[in-house]
Amino acid sequence: MLNEFSRTQLLYGKDAMIKLAHSRVAVFGIGGVGGYVVEALARSGIGALDLIDDDKVCLTNINRQIVATQKTIGKYKVDVAKDRVKEISPSCEVATYKTFYLPETQDQFDFTRYDYVVDAIDTVTGKLTIIENAKELNVPVISSMGAGNKLNPALFEVADLYETSVCPLAKVMRRECRKRGIESLKVVYSKEPPVRPLEDMSVSCEQQGICPPEEAGKHTERRAIPGSTAFVPSVAGLIMAGEIINDLCREYRDKEIADRNN
Repeated sequence: MLNEFSRTQLLYGKDAMIKLAHSRVAVFGIGGVGGYVVEALARSGIGALDLIDDDKVCLTNINRQIVATQKTIGKYKVDVAKDRVKEISPSCEVATYKTFYLPETQDQFDFTRYDYVVDAIDTVTGKLTIIENAKELNVPVISSMGAGNKLNPALFEVADLYETSVCPLAKVMRRECRKRGIESLKVVYSKEPPVRPLEDMSVSCEQQGICPPEEAGKHTERRAIPGSTAFVPSVAGLIMAGEIINDLCREYRDKEIADRNN
């Protein structure tokens, strides 16, 4: 029967689409990378999504985040993402959590419910907690390394964390994961050396942003504000989504392709 995912079914087959429809994916971080992960998963027929992010859409998100438009400024990203998913795939079950994921908030989440976990946040402590929880329960997890201050989307690749190089965030994550006995981790990263952003206070949200002070503080207090583009984080997110879809239905997809070729 013709439906919104019929073109995907032409490649993956009916059994794979059934598998995707019965899968639940948790996406931690609905920003430049995570927003595009959610978008592609919704358009691929994933049956359930948990969206985790405590942030609201800011004016400066518009250059790269699919949830950010002039109309969504000031709204919670998870709420905007949920509305978008429902417009794409009404049958998709969407749970939202306005939570900043850290060890103190991890008890809110039952990882045994997930068929796949997406780490698209940029706080090392939170990333490590997500990864440890997923690994402990043998839940597949994919992690985004640094996408800020980069210009070439063609340099992103999928690798094990311990095979990465150049990326400063990956270097930190390698060290911390090794300390914790994490032997492998699928990541999306780029070998492109990060560009040093300009120190231009005329375009800084720290002094002239439209967000309330408590929101603006979250953007600026942790580190220097990174530069970004529309086409780098989005590519990282779409690559991650492709890995998730292919991993979830690999056995069905491979069988379908083999049957066609015989």
